[in-house]
Amino acid sequence: MKIHEYQAIEIFQKEGVPVIDGHIASESGEAAGIAKKIGYPVVLKAQVLAGGRGKAGGIKFVEKQEDLEKTFRQLQELKIKEYGIEKILVARAVDIKEEFYVGIAVDNLRNSVVLIASSSGGIDIEATARENPGAIRKFYLNKDKSIDKTRWLEFICPVFKDSSHQQTVTAIFQGLIRIFFDNDCSLVEINPLVIDGQGEIFAADAKINFDDNALFRHEDIYKMRDLTFEDPDEREAEGYGLSFVKLDGNVGCIVNGAGLAMGTMDMIQLTGGQPANFLDVGGSSDPEKVLNAIKIILKNKNVKVILINIFGGITRCDDIAKGILEAKKQLDISAPLIVRLAGTNEGEGQELLTQNGIRTFSTMREAVSQAVRLGRES
Repeated sequence: MKIHEYQAIEIFQKEGVPVIDGHIASESGEAAGIAKKIGYPVVLKAQVLAGGRGKAGGIKFVEKQEDLEKTFRQLQELKIKEYGIEKILVARAVDIKEEFYVGIAVDNLRNSVVLIASSSGGIDIEATARENPGAIRKFYLNKDKSIDKTRWLEFICPVFKDSSHQQTVTAIFQGLIRIFFDNDCSLVEINPLVIDGQGEIFAADAKINFDDNALFRHEDIYKMRDLTFEDPDEREAEGYGLSFVKLDGNVGCIVNGAGLAMGTMDMIQLTGGQPANFLDVGGSSDPEKVLNAIKIILKNKNVKVILINIFGGITRCDDIAKGILEAKKQLDISAPLIVRLAGTNEGEGQELLTQNGIRTFSTMREAVSQAVRLGRES
């Protein structure tokens, strides 16, 4: 789950991470009051859960009061990746002398939480990581939840040359580490962390992503969720207890088990097709889950064929078949159904479908090849 910058700033403040003065506004009069209080010049920052905000014109500098209303209205009328702007952060403008990137993420290959720092902060940090990876410094916690001081200086000194800055940034990282572990985060990021003309260090931006699977432990964090920026089909699937992610292809996928679902999508691509979604019905044998899964997939007009790939363990193939037949009764399914059933009660499931005119395939490869072919021909 992602939250807005202004929400992340509030969390930073609680942990003592220095941030720039600013408050959220949803109308120009409110913004004018905030700007007057913190003093001009100010920066107006569109609050949108999409990347590329700066390049899209979502950050505006306002030098004097007379320009604020016009600039605020321009941001309100802006669309960033098709999202409208409802809230705008009004922050004090800072005389930036240096910009840095600092963050904490999970390195799945190393099975470790990694602290990241770079003297090349700003909107092109992704390009820096690709083109000049040596400019990105990494410090692995190695399953600890605190900084190993015996290794710390070789990480921090090449990025922050001044010793007083090193102390401040160390304290900032300690705050970010607490935020990361206390809230089950997957990413905590400041880009940029800035040094102003007086040598003071501030977070000029704030980004926090949370592990969805741990949100049940954080009711306060869950309340920050902004449904405006979430796909409605993914929200509906969540309500049905389905794991669903929409993609750009035309082969709709219904699979049991995340590993098999990923393998199915890989095979679709290797066969020359494109999956339209990830959808895991889990280990349940509830036929209604299959009905709801097909219902969600049919909302995607790009879907030309539906591939159902089931390897039954806990999941019973006959219950999956019953769900498919119920969906055929209740829904207008124009896309062809390609079904592979293997495992628990596969014979019963295959017989149920065959009796109702639905062909089943014995292997995953056969089913995927047929689905890709039909998707290409449709």
